[in-house]
Amino acid sequence: MRDNLHRFFRAARGVGVHVSPAESIDAMRAVAQVGISDRAVLRDALLLTLAKSQDEKLALGDCFDLFFSRPEPRQDQPETSNDGASQDADQSPSSSSASEPGEGQAPEGLGPLAQMLLSQDRNAIAAAIASASGTASLSDIRYSTQRGIFSSRILDAIGLQRLRDDLDRLTATDPALAERLRAALDALREAVRDTVSQGLALYAREEAENLRNEILRNAPLARIERRQVAEMRALIRQIARRLRERYSKPRKRQRRGHLDVRRTLRRNAAWGGVPFLTAWKRKHRDRPKIVALCDVSGSVAQVSDFFLLLIHSLHEVVDDVRSFAFSSHLIEVSDILETKSPEEAMAEIMSKVGFGSSDYGSSLIDFEKDFMSALTPRTTVIMLGDARSNNLDPRADILRRISERSKRLVWLNPEGRLAWGFGDSEMPRYATFCTVVRQCATAQQLERAVSDIVATYQ
Repeated sequence: MRDNLHRFFRAARGVGVHVSPAESIDAMRAVAQVGISDRAVLRDALLLTLAKSQDEKLALGDCFDLFFSRPEPRQDQPETSNDGASQDADQSPSSSSASEPGEGQAPEGLGPLAQMLLSQDRNAIAAAIASASGTASLSDIRYSTQRGIFSSRILDAIGLQRLRDDLDRLTATDPALAERLRAALDALREAVRDTVSQGLALYAREEAENLRNEILRNAPLARIERRQVAEMRALIRQIARRLRERYSKPRKRQRRGHLDVRRTLRRNAAWGGVPFLTAWKRKHRDRPKIVALCDVSGSVAQVSDFFLLLIHSLHEVVDDVRSFAFSSHLIEVSDILETKSPEEAMAEIMSKVGFGSSDYGSSLIDFEKDFMSALTPRTTVIMLGDARSNNLDPRADILRRISERSKRLVWLNPEGRLAWGFGDSEMPRYATFCTVVRQCATAQQLERAVSDIVATYQ
């Protein structure tokens, strides 16, 4: 059962349920208490210890039902002719038992699998398939093209080769019994195929999901198709969750760094210089302070949702964050992002300043006029936008003053570098005053950029 539970945890991760090692230990302890005889109690115990939300509970319940269902061999057997049936009826019981084994009986000298199939012991057959699936490492299946390979492995582990030898011998000595055994073998093959299909549904889902996410992570945000928007938003939420899990926890104990010999000797003077108490040189780290300015104009409307989702995650990761959104003018949106869900916050922000004609110069004037005091020598300023100002005055001088007042200025641009400086793009002029300029055309680039910014404060 321990191995089955480990495989179940793996299948649960495939349906999107996060199962940590500690949670898996708790689940195994719960199973040890409730036992495995009552399927309903076992299901409730696993759901209570592993599911952390209603969505996870539903997904885990479906996974449990699929995992613990057993594909079984067909019950149908080849029909005998009416003449053969009447002939069998006319024979005496003694002659029937002497000539060939009756229904559900197996003759002497056959292998274990042949005897199991002829005796029609469904529980034994199901147990043999389950054991052979473990031997064949069915949990390693990843692609539909591997069905045949794993089916063959399971049949070989059950004892297919010995069964073929038994079939050859029975074909020569007892054709009727060989026909029964051949029909049972066909049913066994079908049960094994069903088991492999079940394993594919359980274990390949995670690999397929990872493949889709990897393709989506590297897809240009500006060219996401309408049918992919929901998937991309879910992916951005996963990125935001990873950022929260990685950086929002209490800081780990700082590395002790180099031994401070002088302080150590002074501290241990009472023990004759024996270093019972050590002193270490530690590097001071500033508390993070971030100011984010996000372009939500029509030219970046396709990617502004994703930018706002990441900014929303910053408010959960970093204590001191002030966020602003702009198109033709700039407003502060910190309270909206801190008090509302991502979907509600994005809808309200876009209704206030979204989809307008971008005017970076006017927006920078608004920031300098009302919010310049938010900048300190410890502030990291993040600009998210394409730097296209519709041939209006870009006011790069204000960006220079922002750069001078802050610790660093990071610009994340969703456009490809080849487009910078062409048309109404002011990116080359703005880049002069930026500490870091990065292309963020994909979700992967956006995650790396935001992660690098937050990591500097850890």
